[in-house]
Amino acid sequence: MKHEISYSIINLDKPAGMTCREIDELVKNKFGCKKTGHTGTLDFNATGVLIVCCDETLKAMPLLIGMNKEYEGSIYLHKDVPLKLIRKTIKDKFTGIIIQIPPVKSRVARKSRKRNIYSFKILKKKQKNLYFRAKVESGTYIRKLASDLGKELGTGAHLKTLIRTRVGPFLLKDSVKINKINKIIPIEKALKYSKKVYVKKASLEKIRHGAPINQKDISRKSKTKTGEKVAIFYKNKLIAIGIAKNKSLRIDRVLKVRE
Repeated sequence: MKHEISYSIINLDKPAGMTCREIDELVKNKFGCKKTGHTGTLDFNATGVLIVCCDETLKAMPLLIGMNKEYEGSIYLHKDVPLKLIRKTIKDKFTGIIIQIPPVKSRVARKSRKRNIYSFKILKKKQKNLYFRAKVESGTYIRKLASDLGKELGTGAHLKTLIRTRVGPFLLKDSVKINKINKIIPIEKALKYSKKVYVKKASLEKIRHGAPINQKDISRKSKTKTGEKVAIFYKNKLIAIGIAKNKSLRIDRVLKVRE
C-alpha cells in the first residue's frame, strides 16, 4: 500500500476535534508520504467526508475541487419561531441562487458571491433546535447559511453540529475512520466523472516535457470547453493534468512515471 498511496486518494470520515491539516499530517506519517493535502476544508468540530490526496495525486486536486456537497446537521435558534415560518423563509430566501459573504474567520476575501443551494430541508424541529439536510454548490459556507437564516428570521441562530455526507461521488458510508485506513482509491477511479483525454504512446515524451498536445496526439477524448481542466490518460493510467485550449491542450502538471 505504501507505493500505491502515492497514486491514490482516501475518502476519510473526519472526526470532530481535529483540524484538516492535522489529519493531513497523520496520513503523511502513517504512510510515509512526502506530501499530503485535502480538498474542501471542514471545521474543527465538524465531521464527515474529507478527501485526502497523497504525493502525486496532489497534482490532480484541481479536478477534485469544486464538487457539490451534501450535509446534515443542526441549527440552534436564539429565539423560538414556528416551523412553518422557518420553512417559508428557507424556500423564499435560501433555496436556489443566493448571495453569500464568507465569514470573518474564512481564508478567502470577504466579498459577496453567488452560490447555488440545491436543497435545504428542515427534517425536524425540537424546541429551538432545527435538524436539516442540505445539498449545496462547492464553496458554500454552512455556518454562514445558519447565521444568515437566523438573521432573516429576526431571532439569531448558529450552527450547532455538522456532518458532511457527500462530496461529489464520494459518500460518507464508503469512508474510512482515521484509526483504520484500510481502503484507498486509485486516482483513476477517483476521476471517474472528470473530463478525460487519452493520448497515443508517441506523445508521451512531449507530455513529460510539458509540451502542448494537439489532435494528432489524441486517440480519444471527452467534449471540453476552453479553460477547462482535463485528466490526461495513457491507456488506463493518469499521466498529467491539462487545460483545454481551442484546438490543443496545455500541460499543467505531469505525474511521475510509475514503476
